[in-house]
Amino acid sequence: MKISRYLLSMFALLVFFSATAFAQEKEMTKDEWKAEMDRLTTEKASLINEDSALQVDIDNLKAKNIQSYDDCIKGLYAMLGASQADIDNFRNAVTELDGKISRKEGPKADRQKDLDALKANKISALPEFFDKVHNQMQAALDAWVEAPKEVNYNVVKGDCLWNIAKKPVYYGNGFAWPVIYKANRDQIKNPNLIYPKQIFKIPNLTEEEKAKYDKVKKNYKPAPVK
Repeated sequence: MKISRYLLSMFALLVFFSATAFAQEKEMTKDEWKAEMDRLTTEKASLINEDSALQVDIDNLKAKNIQSYDDCIKGLYAMLGASQADIDNFRNAVTELDGKISRKEGPKADRQKDLDALKANKISALPEFFDKVHNQMQAALDAWVEAPKEVNYNVVKGDCLWNIAKKPVYYGNGFAWPVIYKANRDQIKNPNLIYPKQIFKIPNLTEEEKAKYDKVKKNYKPAPVK
């Protein structure tokens, strides 16, 4: 009610200053002044009625004993048969998978299976997760253009497995040359001897292989020059 009294006071002041300004701006006849005051009085009565109606609505809402936000959320969890721990675990799984999709940690088909599993979980229907799991992450997966599992490379004069593996378009790491060697054992009898016009398969590195050869490259220390 304090708010209502404040609003009505402000309205009364507004009426006073509006009428005064209007009167100063234009010479008003007695009839014009009376008409303006009648209009403002009617508007005041309308606002008072509106304020009363709002107060009734407020009283009705208070009488309904509406649940708090936390109680509503707990009710949703109960409907899904999920505990707070289940929700926390699901949230962590969403965050982890979202990171893998953002980093394009393939294979893409495995990430789609992971996402489908999250979608199948009833917890994904909660407002916190629904758009993220069913729309945003799926859109990111759909936009993910996965590189071919392997490409072909035509050997040219002066090539060696190290230099091929070191090319940025392939591994960017010469230490990964054994992967090319293993994929082409039918053509390579000696990894130190390859020949022009040979066509090698260059497979993608798995995450495990990439981590392995990145570590080797990082820890490599060339022999000191004498």
